[in-house]
Amino acid sequence: MSFELKTTFQPDAELSPQQKKLNRLIEKIEQQKIDLAAWEKAQNDIQQHARKTLVPVYNELHVVLFQQLEQLWKHLHSSGFSKAEVVQLDEKIQHLAAYLKDSKALSEQQANTVEEIDTFYQQYAEHTQTKKAKKKPFVGSNPVFETSTQDRDDGFDETEVWDSEYHQQAREQAKLKKQQEKREQAEKMAEQSLKTVYLKIAAVIHPDREQDESKKLEKTEMLQHANAAYEQQDLFYLLKLQIQIEQNRGTSQKGLNADQIKFYKLALDAQSQKLDDQINEIISSLVWSENTKIAVQKSKGKIQISDLYKQIDADTSALKQQVKWEKDRLKYMSRVKGLEMLLENGVL
Repeated sequence: MSFELKTTFQPDAELSPQQKKLNRLIEKIEQQKIDLAAWEKAQNDIQQHARKTLVPVYNELHVVLFQQLEQLWKHLHSSGFSKAEVVQLDEKIQHLAAYLKDSKALSEQQANTVEEIDTFYQQYAEHTQTKKAKKKPFVGSNPVFETSTQDRDDGFDETEVWDSEYHQQAREQAKLKKQQEKREQAEKMAEQSLKTVYLKIAAVIHPDREQDESKKLEKTEMLQHANAAYEQQDLFYLLKLQIQIEQNRGTSQKGLNADQIKFYKLALDAQSQKLDDQINEIISSLVWSENTKIAVQKSKGKIQISDLYKQIDADTSALKQQVKWEKDRLKYMSRVKGLEMLLENGVL
């Protein structure tokens, strides 16, 4: 909304520490709203930029890697390799199949080939694991006679470590649960209070009760914005408007009481968290690579729109270089002698 609200007309020195915190929270939410609007505006442009620059290179890389997969699969079944070389080939083929399994760059026929190869290696791994389990002998032991004191001490230490980790996880889960309950309570309170806050505002600033024409015009404008905020379910705007009204209704009023501050803080905390979640959701939808994920994590929520453009360009350059390397590798894979050279030098 374009209508500018001042948090308070009172000098900052006259406010309680709780009221000052509340004002800082309001300023934080205002900035979050600005940031969210900027991300919403930039989201489509960033996606278009990535589709134009990054995605085509990704697709080219996947096509080249599929060609490698085909060559290696063909050589594995038609040429004689040592056991050590077969192990290397199996590992490489399995890795390529797993990587390409969810690729959107391949044709339906290519995707089916990848699925068949990936399924083969999964079934082979399960079969090998079953055989190992059958061959593993059962060794019975009497811990009273066969376990030394030192072994028991070691086991006790491991139990202590496990207990410590378990309790740490339990504390973290309890903390997260408490935060979630607090957030849900605040959201419920905010939802229930939307109408109450609006009615209180309307009762105080209704222009029909104002005799002064200049003040009547001012209150008319304020009520119009309050009506728009109520229609948009914008509790933050209504709360901020009510805070302004409550803090400036007269020279005798010293500000908000403790219960009002507690209520506003709970409701505004929920609003702030919701805005953070919306911003993070947009940023997550724009993360294309592990490098970008790392950059986002390191930024601790401070990543800028320009940073994502730079990261996409950097990822595109790195992928182009990788495509070049994979094409060179594919040339060697097309011939048995070239493949043997890759195997010999460990650069498969």
